[in-house]
Amino acid sequence: MTVDRHAPDPVRSELLDEGSADSGISHGFFSRAGGVSEGLYRGLNVGLGSRDNRAHVLENRTRVSRWFGQAPDRLVTVHQVHSPRVHVATAENRAERPEADALVTDTPGLVLGVLTADCGPVLFADPEARIIGAAHAGWRGAFDGVLESTVAAMVGLGARVERIAAVLGPSISQTSYEVGPEFIDRFLSTDPAHDIYFLAAPKPGHAMFDLRRFTLDRLRSAGLKADMLADCTYADEEAWFSYRRATHRNEPDYGRQISAIAIKEEPHGPAF
Repeated sequence: MTVDRHAPDPVRSELLDEGSADSGISHGFFSRAGGVSEGLYRGLNVGLGSRDNRAHVLENRTRVSRWFGQAPDRLVTVHQVHSPRVHVATAENRAERPEADALVTDTPGLVLGVLTADCGPVLFADPEARIIGAAHAGWRGAFDGVLESTVAAMVGLGARVERIAAVLGPSISQTSYEVGPEFIDRFLSTDPAHDIYFLAAPKPGHAMFDLRRFTLDRLRSAGLKADMLADCTYADEEAWFSYRRATHRNEPDYGRQISAIAIKEEPHGPAF
């Protein structure tokens, strides 16, 4: 993918689109396309925690908001800390950025966004109840239950598990995710059946971890209709930011992409 500096062009999921047109739910897994950042951050870097020019980051976030037809102050994100905590977003608290790794809402007009650069962005929707969610699921968050916490928070707002669709967006693939013995032991000591998520790596004692399969299995075990996008953030530099790729290159920093979902104010209005 060539980075287009003019307009964001997010990837969409057919599963999330099913039934969402009538409910007015829209979503996008935003790549680097359509941003104003330069250098290491080239494209649509939305990371407030990065060392990018802050004016560029704010402009990029504004472009995401406008893609949904919303003002910049309607984009809601949290201070992500690899936890299972969920923030229930409302019109009144939308400017807050609590330490959490997932958001849910039933408030039309709010754009829920999670930032990633290899971790798994998961978007959720119950189109009948018009309740949505977004989760940042790295290995720690997925392992500690952020996905299940998101579902529970949505149910608390009136969603029903059997109606929730969840899609894992672009994230690091198993072929690019080498982990060490302490990581492996953590998973296997919890459940020996977790060995299905590991393949032998060239380095002795190391393994290649399948975060995407682990995430999908957690979603499906929770009773959701779940799917994933095949894009690997590490492998496709033109399209996606990657923390691990930047680390392997000894680069001083990295950008973050955003995955976002929103409920339109008028449920039967034209798609946006």
